[in-house]
Amino acid sequence: MAWEHLTVERNDHHAVVTLDRPKANYLSVELVREVRRAVVELDADPATRCIVVTGAGKRFFSAGADIPELQATLSDGCTNGELLSEGLRMVDTVENSRTPVVGVVNGTAVGGGCELLLACHFRIASETARFGQPEINLGIVPGWGGCHRLPRLIGESRALDWLVTGRLVTAQEALEAGFVCKTAPPDQLMEAAREFASFLANRPPVALRAILRCVREGGLYPERGATLEAEGFAEVAATRDATEGVAAFLEKRQPNFIGE
Repeated sequence: MAWEHLTVERNDHHAVVTLDRPKANYLSVELVREVRRAVVELDADPATRCIVVTGAGKRFFSAGADIPELQATLSDGCTNGELLSEGLRMVDTVENSRTPVVGVVNGTAVGGGCELLLACHFRIASETARFGQPEINLGIVPGWGGCHRLPRLIGESRALDWLVTGRLVTAQEALEAGFVCKTAPPDQLMEAAREFASFLANRPPVALRAILRCVREGGLYPERGATLEAEGFAEVAATRDATEGVAAFLEKRQPNFIGE
């Protein structure tokens, strides 16, 4: 498939999706549609065991929603215009991907760019990266999940600080808050991302998918957490990978997980 605003690079068992819309990877309607299509396509490919999402260049992962397009939506008095609805479809698709999605933050990620990261399952950042939800500075609020995903990830108190002040947050603060799981020097970021993607690609796929589902849905519906985990355990225990994993442990060798 040809892409206008992003590139897709397939490697052994992972793929790298790069936002590429100069100058700041602003999220237009067409770009968010392309991101969603790329994730859907890669998630449907059994050979792809991890999806990496990053931004082109060194300055921006994404500076957020395309403001002129957003202004057109607001001026029409529409609270559910194309940019808002397509953006919601994009982040929901990323969050619900059965294949783990890793957001790799090469620069500044604010607004919708930060919300795209919130939908990813993991986040790795350059030590010089910056994050923020500055919508309040424009007199609006996040529209792609910032107000409900951010508190689940870093806690209500920290989330309110980020959301109400609209300030930029450093990579170190984001790491301490649990927003990102790892940081790396700028010139080592993609190497670290590929190493992590390779690690995930070698995890047993069925068990990994079950964990993603239990964590995601358990966070949304805490009262169902134990049930979801029990269902996930039963599903995974019946797989060939589970048999192989236990056998490999007892035989003191590396397991060979095939995703069945």
